Amino acid sequence: MPRLMLSDELWPKLLGILLQMNVYYKKELRNTVEGILFRIRTGLPWRDLPSAFGHWNSVYKKFNAWSRKGIWKRLLDALVIEPDLEWIFIDGSYVKAHQHSAGAAGGNPESIGVSRAGRTSKIHLLVDVFGLPYGFTLTGGEIHDATAAPDLIEKIAGGNTVIADKGYDSEKIRTQIEANDMTSVIPRRKNSKRGNEGFDWHLYKYRHLVENAFARLKHFRGVATRYDKLARNYESVVALACAFIWLPM
Repeated sequence: MPRLMLSDELWPKLLGILLQMNVYYKKELRNTVEGILFRIRTGLPWRDLPSAFGHWNSVYKKFNAWSRKGIWKRLLDALVIEPDLEWIFIDGSYVKAHQHSAGAAGGNPESIGVSRAGRTSKIHLLVDVFGLPYGFTLTGGEIHDATAAPDLIEKIAGGNTVIADKGYDSEKIRTQIEANDMTSVIPRRKNSKRGNEGFDWHLYKYRHLVENAFARLKHFRGVATRYDKLARNYESVVALACAFIWLPM
């Protein structure tokens, strides 16, 4: 039997949320969810999914249908309960797009772009004081962090301080943060005339929390390398990985 991820303690909690989202309960539901998690954790092709989880095509169809309905992103929203937003850390990370992710029908870019690393996607992530993923957006790898920041900042509700690296050094971003009644801790570039006098370097050192969050997410090989053709499905993969981090909380 393949190694499983849902303990008897975690499954009832997850099941209760899925039932609230009108996911139809069948006796094989737990096995199906385990199969989806196994595929995300290992990164294997759907066709190579062990038969212990049921027929691979049935598991894939469930994942795809629930992704189309937004179930996985709603699951993450349901699990993010009382995040500590005194400090919010923001950053982006490249994800290599595997050749199997190419060729989606319709010819849309599907959040895959060409960057210095080749064909990539980019995850733009928010984490709270405890380094737990609070929200994210997905873009092509050619999109700069500062370009994606406005949409990400709008996801913050009731935050206090936003901490980011110098890639977010933009007056537009600082103005948006202040307009949302938050303060920014973002170092200025070396060529800045204003400099970093009075900058809170002690708080900035905690920015490693967002890097740690990316490290935890990329333990899932299906997150660390993008295999999904559709941006919608890869967003669901990232959302499910984030939800699994929140599940024991």
